[in-house]
Amino acid sequence: MAYDEYLADRLRQKINQLRISAQEKKMMGGLCFLVEDKMCFGIVKNDLMARIGPDDYEKALQKPGIRPMDFTKKPLKGYVFVSPLAIDQEEDLEYWIQKCLEFNPKAKSSKKKQ
Repeated sequence: MAYDEYLADRLRQKINQLRISAQEKKMMGGLCFLVEDKMCFGIVKNDLMARIGPDDYEKALQKPGIRPMDFTKKPLKGYVFVSPLAIDQEEDLEYWIQKCLEFNPKAKSSKKKQ
């Protein structure tokens, strides 16, 4: 499954501009960006996957172009998919990156397999 390379480049540029230390990891058929060893945001097909946390979840779903992240056919609370039209403008992409970065310190790191 391919992911949007243009969006990946836009995310890399924002990461560099914000001087964020992030790792890229191919997973879930897309590309994820990990901050402090925690999944922060990524790309699945053409959508931005945003880990915003459960507190902002319901409010985020009210915005145009936002839907639950239902990658496994079961919505995962705290994660949303953001459509390409909803992040067409740079300030919109920055908004979602900031939401993810604000939640990241509160997020639990997945346990590493041994």
